[in-house]
This record gives sequence, C-alpha cells and structure tokens, in this order.
Amino acid sequence: MDSPLNQLLLYCRPGFEAEAGRELTDAAAALGAWGYFQPADGMGWLQFTLAGGMDAPALLSGLPLSTLVFVRDWMVVVAEVELPATDRVGAVLDAVRDAGVDAVPGCDRIEVRVPENNSDADLSRFARKWVAPLSRALRGAGLLGDGGGNGDRLELLLVDFSRVVIGISPVNNRARWPMGIPRLKLSEAAPSRSALKLEEAWKVLLPEGRALDYLGGGKTGVDLGAAPGGWTWQLVQQGMTVTAVDNGPMDDALMATGMVTHVQSDGYLWRPKRAVDWMVCDIVDKPRRTATMVSDWFADQLCRYSVFNLKLPMKRRYEEWLVCRDLIGERLAEAPFAVRLRARQLYHDREEITCFLERTD
Repeated sequence: MDSPLNQLLLYCRPGFEAEAGRELTDAAAALGAWGYFQPADGMGWLQFTLAGGMDAPALLSGLPLSTLVFVRDWMVVVAEVELPATDRVGAVLDAVRDAGVDAVPGCDRIEVRVPENNSDADLSRFARKWVAPLSRALRGAGLLGDGGGNGDRLELLLVDFSRVVIGISPVNNRARWPMGIPRLKLSEAAPSRSALKLEEAWKVLLPEGRALDYLGGGKTGVDLGAAPGGWTWQLVQQGMTVTAVDNGPMDDALMATGMVTHVQSDGYLWRPKRAVDWMVCDIVDKPRRTATMVSDWFADQLCRYSVFNLKLPMKRRYEEWLVCRDLIGERLAEAPFAVRLRARQLYHDREEITCFLERTD
C-alpha cells in the first residue's frame, strides 16, 4: 500500500490502558521508533500510532510480546470500519480492498473478538456467527488464504454493532490465547479462586512446552501467605511437598493430603532451613517489600524458581513496576548466578502483576 501500516491495537486489562500505552511507547523508543496513544479508560484495548522510525510490522518483528507486562496481545491495524445496518460483510470486504494490504492473503484464518468487558450478549452471539460468512466472503474475494499462507491471522475487534477494527495478528509474535486470556476452570477441590492465578502464571510465564521440566519430578515448594491454600493446592497438584506459611488456617481437605506442612509465621520473615525448588507468594503488601524479600531468597539461594505478585498502587502503577524490576536486578547483580525475570498482568489479576523469577545457571 502507499503508506505504511503505522497503527497497532493493544489488548490490556480494562483500566490499565495508560500503562499499556506508556509501556509500548518506551519499548518502541528503545528500538528507535516513536509513537503516541490515546487511551480510553476502561475499554481493555487502545490504539497506538507510530509516527516515525519504523512501521508497525517492523516494530513487531523486533519486539517480542513476551517482554511486555501490561500488553496482553496485539495486532497490526489494517482498517477501521463504520458498519452499516445491513451488509456488514460487504463493508469489511471493501475496507480490506481499499487498504491495499498485500499481506492479508497470507492470513490463514479469521477471528472475531469483542471487548473483554462487553456485557451485550447479542454482540457476542453475533461475533461468533459472523466468522463463517466473513471467511467465505474473504476467501471468495481472494483476501484470505485457504491454509497455504504464512499462518498470520486476520482479526476483527467488534467494538459494537456499528464499528469494527480489522488487523493482522502475526503468527510468530502473538499471545497463545485470544486477547491473551487463557480460559481456565476452577476445580471444586481448590480452596480458593486464587488457585487460578498460579495456574495462569505457569501457562503464560513458563517457556512453552516445558512445564514438566519446571514443575514435575517431585519438587519441593514453599507458599508464603498461603491460607486458605489456593496456591498450595496447585503445588500439591504437581506432586510437590509444600511448606505453607501463614498465621491463618489452611483448608482441611488440603492438609489431609499429607503433602503440606503448615507453619504459623509471618511470610515475609520466615526462611527455610534448606533450599527448595519453588517459592510462591501472593501476599498483599507494598510491592517493593515483596521485591526485596524475593531478591533475598534468591541471593541466599533458598529457591530456584518463584512466582510472586506485586500489588501496584493506585497512582504511578507503571513507574512502580519499573522500580521493582530495577530493584530486583540491582540486588542480584552481584550474585554468582544469572536470573531471568518475566512479568505479566494476568487475566485473573486485578490491581497486581504476576512475576516469574528463575535462576538460569
């Protein structure tokens, strides 16, 4: 096309649009690109426009989604369409044709999304039913591949019945789940809904296809701030023997497994007598305190892997994450081993982000 594809659509947790936009602004600038965004608070998505340095496909080719915290998923925007009351399919076809994007025929399939906080059941039903006629029409017009393309995906965000954003989701740099949200089901045996946080953290933050390497083999674990035992339950499900540290009571059925030792103590102050494989922590406290405590565990080589949450303040949430990230890096800079830190604001998080820290020696 005559002008570059210079716009991205970003998915994030509703209410964190500004953090997602600022994060991408900084990440793009580090690669020599600059842009701007206009967040609409509470939407769960925003559009980011590149104004120089590189276009959107070039940026995505050099910036892995896995390095971002507040951006869950993204796509390169092809067109934005005001939908008529009739022949919405035709309006999409015209918009794709007019965009003149050569890459679209390389897309193998189409997906239609609705905003995460959509409450209109009719819109959700329409989105599901719209996929088939759209696919037939786009393939018939030569605007969608039939399986022999590059594996990219044509995605539509159906904002409402009168507006849709059309984009390309790159096969090698997108979330594993639509909009970055794995759909999980809470087991009736789980002591609390917090169990879903740890399950999602493992799915999102562990290297793909290597869960058994990290979780299997009869490992040992510690859960700080464990009661009533949602995260402890997840560790036990992986066959781990667990020390659950909390002054509060633990779930009776969980304790009956014989896999858990309950220690009534302050999770921030307690330390094990010997090193364990996993330390997890979902204590709600000042994020810098948590970051310092986790750093101490690693500096003293008390664990190899950790998943922990950082409860962000109401103001300066993005800045607080950067402070905690740098704090961990600085405190472990002189350690006799290397570490790797990944973080993401998960679907099951609220005002926190979830981090995975591991020794890589």
